[in-house]
Amino acid sequence: MKLAITGKGGVGKTTLTALLAQSYADVGRQVLAVDADPSPCLAGALGFPPELRKELHPIAEMDALIEERTGAKPGTVGGFFTLNPRVDDIPERFSVLHRGVRLLEMGSVDMGGSGCICPESAMLKTLFTHLLFRKDDILLLDMYAGVEHLGRATVDFVDAMLVVVEPTRRSLGTAVQIKKLANDIGLQRLYLVGNKVRNDEEAKFLETETPDIPLIGYLPADLKVQEADRLGIPVYDNVQSLKNATQRITARLNELTRDEAVE
Repeated sequence: MKLAITGKGGVGKTTLTALLAQSYADVGRQVLAVDADPSPCLAGALGFPPELRKELHPIAEMDALIEERTGAKPGTVGGFFTLNPRVDDIPERFSVLHRGVRLLEMGSVDMGGSGCICPESAMLKTLFTHLLFRKDDILLLDMYAGVEHLGRATVDFVDAMLVVVEPTRRSLGTAVQIKKLANDIGLQRLYLVGNKVRNDEEAKFLETETPDIPLIGYLPADLKVQEADRLGIPVYDNVQSLKNATQRITARLNELTRDEAVE
């Protein structure tokens, strides 16, 4: 199962990714979580200890590695460089494993087809494609805010996209944009996950106002999320209500996967 998690900035994509990763790992699934945000913070949400976080570095910022694999220095325009550099060793070499979750930081995934082609974008595009073809049991992609990444040709390889929304019209407006762009590249399997839901009224709002994207669950608002961040401990361990909600979401995802396999 390969899942991309996206949505408007600040809705809780990283929180959901961390919850899903630990939930799957706790039942014995092989999990690779990829932080594709320019300001990676998934390690913190997963509660990786400081000594392991020091070993993590965004691939996009590894100038020496990019030059070694592509034959050109990052930031250069023009000239010759390898468009399909070797990346097969990168996930194991530069990822860190903690409590059953393997984490890789990619950094900014700037792979625009209409923009300039540069060594770093070639490196990230090749790595992104390689990740989607790996045999990991569970691959979770914590995408950066917005909808720009949906213009990338590789995104249509994911099995499903989880669109995280808050119970607000602006958040749902972004979900409408994501749905349109995803459908344009042939990605039809989108599921909505509500976050920071305070009461039944807000849950009902998401159910009735969803932009034709199936709502598979929601995470309740809980101040313990901020507490977990302040203490540097996993949200999964510190917020029982979110842990329970995540287990219901993964159960629903498993049902949907089985249904699609039968079809």
